[in-house]
Amino acid sequence: MDKDILSQKSIDKACQSMIKKSEKEGIETIWDRLENQQPQCGFGELGLCCRNCLQGPCRIDPFKGGPQEGVCGANADTIVARNLLRAIVGGTAAHSGHAKHLAHILAKSAQGKYKDYPVKDPDKLKAVASRLGIETEGKSIEELAGEVARLALEEFSDKEGPNLWAATTVTKGRVETFSKLGVVPGGIDSAISELMHRTHYGVDADPVNLLLGGIKCSLADYAGCHMGTDLADILFGTPQPVVTDANMGVLKENAVNIALHGHNPALSDIIVQVVKEMEEDARNAGASEGINLVGICCTGNEVLMRHGVPPLTHSVSQELAIITGVIDAMVVDYQCVVPSLANLMECYHTKLITTMPIAKIAGAEHMELNEENARECAKDIIKSAIEAYGKRRPEKINIPDNKCTSIAGFSTEAIVEALKKVDSEDPLKPLIDNIVKGNILGVCLFAGCNNAKVPQDENFVTMAKEMAKNNVLILATGCGAGSFARHGLLTPQATEDYAGEGLKAVLTAIGEAAGLNGPLPLILHMGSCVDNSRAVDIAVAVANKLDVDLDKLPVVASAPEAMTEKAISIGTWAISGGLPTHVGVAPNVLGSPLVAELLTEKAKELVGGYFIVETDPLKACEKLLEAIKERRKGLGL
Repeated sequence: MDKDILSQKSIDKACQSMIKKSEKEGIETIWDRLENQQPQCGFGELGLCCRNCLQGPCRIDPFKGGPQEGVCGANADTIVARNLLRAIVGGTAAHSGHAKHLAHILAKSAQGKYKDYPVKDPDKLKAVASRLGIETEGKSIEELAGEVARLALEEFSDKEGPNLWAATTVTKGRVETFSKLGVVPGGIDSAISELMHRTHYGVDADPVNLLLGGIKCSLADYAGCHMGTDLADILFGTPQPVVTDANMGVLKENAVNIALHGHNPALSDIIVQVVKEMEEDARNAGASEGINLVGICCTGNEVLMRHGVPPLTHSVSQELAIITGVIDAMVVDYQCVVPSLANLMECYHTKLITTMPIAKIAGAEHMELNEENARECAKDIIKSAIEAYGKRRPEKINIPDNKCTSIAGFSTEAIVEALKKVDSEDPLKPLIDNIVKGNILGVCLFAGCNNAKVPQDENFVTMAKEMAKNNVLILATGCGAGSFARHGLLTPQATEDYAGEGLKAVLTAIGEAAGLNGPLPLILHMGSCVDNSRAVDIAVAVANKLDVDLDKLPVVASAPEAMTEKAISIGTWAISGGLPTHVGVAPNVLGSPLVAELLTEKAKELVGGYFIVETDPLKACEKLLEAIKERRKGLGL
């Protein structure tokens, strides 16, 4: 396959070699299916197709020569707004479903029913309880866990008053802005239900009112994200920096390779805990190096952050992991797991094992997680992987040798702890002082997925290097963080190679104070998709310290290769939080100039944040840097 064609699919050399292998073996991948879909529906790309009732689907002609209203009379603005809102609902349901699952686990753990899920971080439990207004003195860990779990589950209901996870984790100014606009969410499930109702046939047809409803639902998504992070830390431990390797070179030919994939650590963390008990079984089956766990997507990020499990690959390249011929089991929970994985089972020995009742795939083997007996479930899954090891096809094996060192595990707590090494009395002061001096121009959070329409990782890597050159401190989550891991940007050496002089000096000073004998990594890996809330916590702490609102800070966000509904909901709460937020793939809203204007311009007047839609990564950097400089000027810097 031509090198230029390969680079149009992925800039990851390991992925390129597996794409070539798939072509040689006649294996269809996501890029083949994208090509087969061409030309994609222009109405759908613009958001101008409505199928919300059986009188449709209706389409609006963007060139004004055809229909300008659907059968019911909905125009382009209403149709585009409704479609956008249903995407926000989907993202909110996914993130909050993750959080609700963990809340149920914590509740049963507190009751002594889920013995495999003890509280791993009692300090985080106490901190969360205090933030929620729960008295902690004189209470056992089980009592506190029960009260936090009860409040968490109440946050999904049709409750009175604001959602606690949304209202207690942002600045006072944000709460006032949200209250003024009438977008403060109550129950998370109620926000989801309300928006589905509002976008039903014959309900809300005012695009402005609809978008305000979208903001409300996105803030429920933020609450679900923050809750998911909090509860995962309580149950599995708050991440601290870990060093590992990344990319497909982490696979071992003489080991049972188990890939952990999806978004929820409820099972994957247990597998990590019990795998050592099964090492001898693997060796007895002929695997001289025992068992090798690797991660894919955000489940991979969860076990990377807490246990140093090496990240294998991410998002659009998940199929390529199986094409190496040495993945013995791919164990999946939910979200971002493509059904095409099952098609590969006909060509490879790999077992695709689904584990969640809401996420089955035809053709996969289902081994459902039973939280009451989680360790035994994990052992059964590992046994299945060991059995598969003996069925490998040697002629199919081809492991790319690409891998690089990566440092991850930068939770909010870990970052504050590092800053304490510089100033134990006032840990935020070094960060703020360096922003004031201009050594750090601003902060950028890179998040989101990969998208097969964009050469995998190209936008992420291009933009990160450019922003770092301009002394922007970079935080990362999700598959974006995975991109940086696989391209060697989560290292001190990357700081030496790509950081501007001011940023390099700051990262070096903190790294040396923390005992690293060199700088911190160029990019701080903060975790999975739900862990975007960690970056918000840092920004809120800085804003409160400066006594300003979030929309005044030189902080921006970027999803250069956005793809899922979750990315849309995250982006919406990011702008609602006051952040200029870049999207590198045009969302399906351009069929309504009104909606596009509301999102990219008018939103700034309402909430302070706004979307920047720019597909060229370097031009996107220019616009984000302009936004940072505008914020600095507003602060008198």
